[in-house]
Amino acid sequence: MLKRHEVEILLKAGHAKTEVARLSGVSLRSVKRIAEERPVEHVDDARERVKRQIGRPSTVKNFRKQVVEIVRETPDLASLEILRRVKESGYPGGKTALYALVASLRPKRVKPLVRFEGLPGEFSQHDFGQVEVEFRNGASQRIHFFASRLKYSRWVRVSLVADEAVESLVRTLAEHLASWGGRPLLCVFDRPKTIALKWHKNGEVTEWNPIFAYATLEMGVGVELCWPYRAQQKGSVENLVGFVKSSFFKVRRFHDEEDLRQQLRDWHREVNEERPCRATGIIPAVRLAEEAPRLRALKVQPEQLALRIPVYVGPTGTVLHDGHAYSMPPEAISMPATMYLYAQRVRIVAARYEAEHPRKFGAQESSSLPEHRAAMVAAVSGKRGKRYLKRQQLLELGEPAIRYLTEIVHRRPRQWFEDVDRLHQILQSHGPEVLRRAMEEGLKQQIYGAFYVERSLQPGLSFPQVVQ
Repeated sequence: MLKRHEVEILLKAGHAKTEVARLSGVSLRSVKRIAEERPVEHVDDARERVKRQIGRPSTVKNFRKQVVEIVRETPDLASLEILRRVKESGYPGGKTALYALVASLRPKRVKPLVRFEGLPGEFSQHDFGQVEVEFRNGASQRIHFFASRLKYSRWVRVSLVADEAVESLVRTLAEHLASWGGRPLLCVFDRPKTIALKWHKNGEVTEWNPIFAYATLEMGVGVELCWPYRAQQKGSVENLVGFVKSSFFKVRRFHDEEDLRQQLRDWHREVNEERPCRATGIIPAVRLAEEAPRLRALKVQPEQLALRIPVYVGPTGTVLHDGHAYSMPPEAISMPATMYLYAQRVRIVAARYEAEHPRKFGAQESSSLPEHRAAMVAAVSGKRGKRYLKRQQLLELGEPAIRYLTEIVHRRPRQWFEDVDRLHQILQSHGPEVLRRAMEEGLKQQIYGAFYVERSLQPGLSFPQVVQ
């Protein structure tokens, strides 16, 4: 489906169908058919195969051994003659499947090396890299970076990233494209597992990373992959990482990470605006002025880009992602859902139920909306069950809440539920951050109970001092 999306982009750009067939590696007949079909709306290849009833059992598989022996003995024997011999042995299938098998078994002829030079707005290159950096203060650190370069102008953008996961790739890609002013026809990648999950030996991708696939569809980005160690394809993707290492990391020394980031900003200015490119002999900024009008605006800006992640609403009415829990209405329990993961917020949709939360990044942080907490308490039967659910919701505030409630339970083992009820009301009315700070202050002053927390939240009042 992404290949169909690539064909659509090239057609919309005004390329002739024959040119699109050459650029995309798709037959002209397929290009013509795609031009008449509806635009791509999803990237689920398996679902599309079922819909189109594509695929059938292979009849040539049982005759593979015989074909292997024929090709080994007479490598140049015509495929038509091989077909005749196999049919005499009982082969019931057609020539297409057999010819494909013969082609895969014949010795491959070495093709001449061909480099593809990009035209304005046609290609950009993208890849992850990593390098061990020793700072002047003696510390050592492995630095991960994501590099992007417009093929025609050679304008380079490099960003330090925390890891090489799919979210880092997609968000940094969006930022780089936005900084250029738009997207080229095709973004060319090496074949990282964050993009392609399965592929044939000839390099054809059979299963894309769904998060990456949907993100490129959202942005309107066409994707092309290069086979590893064959850098001549679509503009030497691997050389981009080597260029960044050799011209920046290996020739400079850094005091610390902040100094590295500052020098990286200076390096961007040098290679893009001051120094002529070795390949073209022209400063990239000069060529970018020619290339920029050919770039197309992103369909969605980086801050509005959401990653689609399939999730499940658990029995506690929460959705877990990356170690963080986000609340949902109790009616959505046990439902499959979709999480739309933005840079700073999270939206979860389960059938007709929907919730939006601020995104959490700290260890063991969670987000629970007041209306969800109230609905969960209302859904639990029995006074005892409600009280323990309220207490659990208070404990989810973290370490200060655990210590504070531990003191209350042990000091008032028969009345602790009264404090829990009142503290839960404070949680609902003031929010988790306010209550957490109040509990932290109570721990410092060794004052325990809902009464003291309520007094501390009144304007102009604070915790009363403990008389020793």
